[in-house]
Amino acid sequence: MTEKSKPAVIALEEHYWDPDLVAMFPGREGKRVSDVERRLLDMGELRLREMDEAGINIQVLSHGAPGTQKLDAETSKRMARQTNDRLAAFIATNPSRFSALALLPTPDPAAAADELERAVTRLNFKGAMVHGLTNGKFLDEKQCWPIFAKAEELDVPIYLHPSFPHAGVIDAYYRAYAAAFPELIGPALGFTVEAATQAIRLVISGVFERHRNLKVILGHLGEGIPFLLWRIDESLARSRADLSFKEIFRRNFYLTTSGNFSDTALTASITEMGVDHILFSVDWPFISNTQATSWLRNTTLADGDKAKIFSGNARKLLKM
Repeated sequence: MTEKSKPAVIALEEHYWDPDLVAMFPGREGKRVSDVERRLLDMGELRLREMDEAGINIQVLSHGAPGTQKLDAETSKRMARQTNDRLAAFIATNPSRFSALALLPTPDPAAAADELERAVTRLNFKGAMVHGLTNGKFLDEKQCWPIFAKAEELDVPIYLHPSFPHAGVIDAYYRAYAAAFPELIGPALGFTVEAATQAIRLVISGVFERHRNLKVILGHLGEGIPFLLWRIDESLARSRADLSFKEIFRRNFYLTTSGNFSDTALTASITEMGVDHILFSVDWPFISNTQATSWLRNTTLADGDKAKIFSGNARKLLKM
């Protein structure tokens, strides 16, 4: 692939922080701002410079975890609307370089569906991102289904992003090693298990039988599910033979490369999902833009497949 023939690059799990919303996150009082957090708060020169260094044309911005998922219903509604409006105003200053996924007030699912519609139809957002559990509750619970109905109606995806596991899970499974290996609770394992559990529960809940055209995005090359797909499918069929987990996952889910730049994982994901369901992401600023683009450019994929992953599939899914 020559410099001239390089495809456009759309990165669609790229985070930022709104200062007012972040101030409401638990445990922020008096905390020193880290280098990663400085990047999350940057909406200017630094962000654009690091995009340009890596050859990223567009970032699809999404607010970092836990979003509004740990707020009470009224506060979540107010902050989601305010945060989305601020993000839309920022994007309007440079629409050729930035787009967005909406923040949803999932503590009030009906309001979350309304905010999704407003964000898509009035702010030109491309879908929404939800971070982990909503005050301890999973997204597959029936009270959350209005969100999925609205996403299907609007034909926009919901991005299932991980957050920290339930406190009881942390205590039982991770606490013994958390001090020495704090990332164990997060990207090393905890995030993956939490997000994969959300996805699997969604499939077996029946939401995709009600909303066959619903589209869901998983980061990190599918949170391990592509590797486990045959086993999950075979095992669940023992309880319900008419449920094809594999068929639903392949049809309704899309995977991004965010924070998982493994040739082996990419091969498994393409083999199970097809290249049309794989999209490029970095997971900036938790990992570097240049590491992500260099990795995909240097894979042995055909140029046409690289072009699909770098931007072609995102343009179709997000209607960009």
